[in-house]
Amino acid sequence: MKNFRSLIPFIVLAGMAVNALLAAYAQQRPWSQRAADAAIARWPGGHLAPAGAHWVWNYELGTLLEGMDAVWLNTADPRYYNYIKSAVDQFVAPDGSIPTYKVEEYQLDSILLGRQLLFLYGVTHNPRYLTAANLLYQQLLHQPRTPSGGFWHKQRYPNQMWLDGLYMAEPFYAEYASLSHHPEAFQDITHQFVLMEEHARDAKTGLLYHGWDESKRERWADKNTGLSSQFWGRAMGWYMMALVDTISYFPEDDPGRARLIQMLERDAAAVARYQDGASGLWYQVLDKAGEKGNYLESSASCMFVYALARGVRQGYLPPRYRTNAERGYQGILSRFIQAGPGDDVSLTGTVKVGGLGGDPYRDGSYAYYLSEKVAANDAKGVGAFLLAGVEMENAPKALNSAARPGDSIPAPSDKAATPP
Repeated sequence: MKNFRSLIPFIVLAGMAVNALLAAYAQQRPWSQRAADAAIARWPGGHLAPAGAHWVWNYELGTLLEGMDAVWLNTADPRYYNYIKSAVDQFVAPDGSIPTYKVEEYQLDSILLGRQLLFLYGVTHNPRYLTAANLLYQQLLHQPRTPSGGFWHKQRYPNQMWLDGLYMAEPFYAEYASLSHHPEAFQDITHQFVLMEEHARDAKTGLLYHGWDESKRERWADKNTGLSSQFWGRAMGWYMMALVDTISYFPEDDPGRARLIQMLERDAAAVARYQDGASGLWYQVLDKAGEKGNYLESSASCMFVYALARGVRQGYLPPRYRTNAERGYQGILSRFIQAGPGDDVSLTGTVKVGGLGGDPYRDGSYAYYLSEKVAANDAKGVGAFLLAGVEMENAPKALNSAARPGDSIPAPSDKAATPP
C-alpha cells in the first residue's frame, strides 16, 4: 500500500499528460470536423428545437445536414453518417410518408431536406427514402408558378420568387432528374435561374435583389420592376450555392449548363467586388459597407467561400477566385469561430432570418434587414461553415473527396445503420 501511494503523483501526472495530448489532438483536427462534432453534441439526433418542442420537417435541418454529409464524404467517419440518418429517420415513416410535411403549403423550403433522402437512398437502397423523395418531386410538378413559369416561393406568397428558393428547390430537382432519368427537367431548372438572373440582377453592381414579385402588387415590390430594394447577403449566398450544387447534375451537353456557369461567373465577379478589404468578409447588406448599423455577417460569408471554392475546384470559375475564398475563410476563422471549453466550437454572427411580407410585415428595407436578431450557432450558418470548411481543407490538394453524391458516393450498403 505504501509503495502504491508513492506512485499516485506519477499516475496523476501521466493522466494529465494523456489529457493534454488528447486536447492537442482535438485542436489539430480540421475545423470542419471540430464544428461537426460540436453540432452533434449541441443538437443530438438532429433536433434543433428546444427540448419538448414540436419538431417538423424543415429547411434549417436540411442546411445543417448538407454540411454534415460533406464532412462524412470527406472523412468516412460513420458518426457523421449515423447522425444524418437518425436526423432524417425521425421524420420518415416506414412506408415513406413524412407526417409533418404539408404539401398543401407548397413551400420551396420543404424541398431542401429531400437532398438527404436521395443521399440516404444512394447509400442504403432502402425504398422508403425514394418514396419520400417522390413526394417532394410531385410537389415541384404541381408547384404554383408565376405567369412566366417561375416557382412561387410559397403558396402564401403568390407570384413571388426569392433567391432563397433556388437553393431550396433546384439542387434537389436536378439530382432527382439525373437519378430518375428526366432530362426534360433540366430545361425547367435552367428557366428558374434565368428568370431571377433577368429580373433581379442589378446592372450597376452585378448583385441580385432578394425578391421579385411578378404581379408587382406587394408593398415591398417596386411598382415598375416588382423587385425588393436591398441586396441581402445570405439571399445572394443561397443563390450562389444553388448554382454550384445544381450544375454538377447537368449533362455535359445540356445547353443550360453553360448558361448556369456564366451566371455563376457574373455572381463571383460581383461578390468579389463587395468583399471587405480589411476582413475578407461580407456585409449583411452587401453594397452598404459604410452605412450606419450594417455589419459583417457569418452565414453569407460562409456561403460565398463555399461557392467560390467549389466553383474553382469543379472548373466552373477561374482559379483567381480561390484567393477570395481563402481570404474569406481566414476572416471567418478570425472573427466568427470561437473554441470553447472541451471540444466545443461556436459560429457567431449569423442573422436568424430574412424575409419579405408576412405577418408581422417585412418591408424589405435597409432598416428591416438590420432589425433581425443575430445569434451564435444558428444551424443555417453552421451548415454553411461545414461546407466552406470542407472545401477549403481540400483546396490545396485539389481532391474531389468533398463532392456531393452527384459526383461520387460510396457503394450502397445492405440497409445498414453504418455504411461500409
